[in-house]
Amino acid sequence: MAGLSETKGPVRRKKLKTNTGAGYAFLAPALLFYSIFFIYPVIFSFIVSTKRWNMLVPLSRARNVGFSEYSYLLRDQMFLGVLRNTLVYALATVSLTIVIALILAVLINNAKLSVLWRFIYFAPVVTPQVAIGTIWGYLYRPNNGLFNSILRLFGIKPIYWLTDPNVALWSIIITAIWAGIGGSMLIITAGLKNIPQDYYDAAKIDGAGPFRQFFHITVPLLSPTLLFLTATGFIGAWQVFDLPFTMGRNAPARSVMTVSWYVYETAFQSLRMGRASAGAFLLFCVIFGFTLFILWLFRRGGIKGYE
Repeated sequence: MAGLSETKGPVRRKKLKTNTGAGYAFLAPALLFYSIFFIYPVIFSFIVSTKRWNMLVPLSRARNVGFSEYSYLLRDQMFLGVLRNTLVYALATVSLTIVIALILAVLINNAKLSVLWRFIYFAPVVTPQVAIGTIWGYLYRPNNGLFNSILRLFGIKPIYWLTDPNVALWSIIITAIWAGIGGSMLIITAGLKNIPQDYYDAAKIDGAGPFRQFFHITVPLLSPTLLFLTATGFIGAWQVFDLPFTMGRNAPARSVMTVSWYVYETAFQSLRMGRASAGAFLLFCVIFGFTLFILWLFRRGGIKGYE
């Protein structure tokens, strides 16, 4: 028996090595794709951010400036204002979109024609953001736009939705919320389908009303879904470019410009690739830190699967 167990040991180790090699072979395409389209761009962006490069000369001949572009951006009032715009946009769009989508998903979950309602709300998700920005730009027109026409019926003065620096960013935020509700609602609806009906039946027997059921059953059991929507929502919101660029070109730049828009103009209009790369790398760090903070915040709440 001892000789048999000694023989099995090397065979098991050999089989384990074979399985490990097969696993890495299957992962190789994904790892290669990840390396080419994520790791390499991040490293290249960091290298460019330490040089003063205008793309007119090879990168190897560009002057090395160290971290001076980072220090410039962190002192630049324009960049800090753009960073503040992006933060306001991200906080407002993600939080309001999830709250509204959650309420709508609960209301139409078991309603008649719920499939039709989900389709109506989901339609903007498959519509290009540029098209949405163009259409809402017409609705926001100060003279003959739909919204100001409605305001005139009630004797209210027209609002300069996309040119008033105090209103323009919030007008774009409203559009982004409208466009994003459908996708969040669809994911929340899938989460609602996974909640056993027994919990609600037991709560009804104990005398719990709809509001207590919502806050003590629905919201806690949807926490992993809400975590996913919050994390992915912030990642997308911090990188937003298309809606502000499409709708806010007539507004004062400081009032609606986001970090991605700033990086685009710095790189391809001012040809300051080093400064643009520094801005992009700072954005990457902010998104990474924000995502870790959200995961930590939800983990403190004891979400099942994230403890």
